[in-house]
Amino acid sequence: MAAVCSSITILALGKSNMDGLRTLAIDIGGTGVKAALLDPSGQMIGKRSRVPTPPKPVTPEVLTKAIEAAIAPLGEFDRVSVGFPGAVRDGRVLTAPNLGTEVLSGFDLQATLAERLKKPVRVMNDADVQGFGAIKGKGVEMVLTLGTGAGTAIFYNGQIMPHLELAHHPVRGDKDYDAYIGRAAREKKGKKAWNKRVARVIGILRTVVNFDHLYLGGGNSKDVTLDLPPDVTIVPNSDGLTGGIALWRAEEAVSKEGAGAVGGTVEPIGRSGRGAARRAPAG
Repeated sequence: MAAVCSSITILALGKSNMDGLRTLAIDIGGTGVKAALLDPSGQMIGKRSRVPTPPKPVTPEVLTKAIEAAIAPLGEFDRVSVGFPGAVRDGRVLTAPNLGTEVLSGFDLQATLAERLKKPVRVMNDADVQGFGAIKGKGVEMVLTLGTGAGTAIFYNGQIMPHLELAHHPVRGDKDYDAYIGRAAREKKGKKAWNKRVARVIGILRTVVNFDHLYLGGGNSKDVTLDLPPDVTIVPNSDGLTGGIALWRAEEAVSKEGAGAVGGTVEPIGRSGRGAARRAPAG
């Protein structure tokens, strides 16, 4: 799926051409599987549902059952968007470091859910999905999710770039981003030391990516106490669900404009401007 979506500009949470369709959005995390219904504009209908993520390693059948449990309390829907914590291509899992790559690699989550739910399904990396809920569609925008591990996504003028598993690139010694700023590191080092690590990672990403704006998401972003600069903001974790509508914007854009959808315009939700900016300490 990432390879497909990277070739088109997604209309990120703009006005839908398919009035009335309800999208079931699913956000699979290291500690919880969340689900919510979205209206055609990408806004949540009612409350979200959540069940705990089964212990690692999570087999395909166990993962599927957890998803079914999360969506059970919700109402009717017409299509499904899924954010998955790992590399995904054409709906098939490539890596799942916090769930169990050894049991999930090669699993066609998209086809399996389509068969189980009898609805069309789109699956994408969870940081990519959250990005669609946060970006403004201008310049180089990056998302860093802070949860069980770390996730990243990069966009250029609203167009998603091919997914990179930057979280598994060494950042200090033998530690990758997951080990350096993931949940285990926060619990072991404490919030003060963990925040210093997050500040260091922000500096690294600024140098490597040269982003125009960086969005911090994920469940642990609430523990960020840094004084962030104007080009770094914290976004709601709910963007990981509401961004799911954008996985269908691509299809709608292609249906409407054909090949002209490539490099087209973006209609973002604009939620990234919430809250006052906080400046990160030097060094």
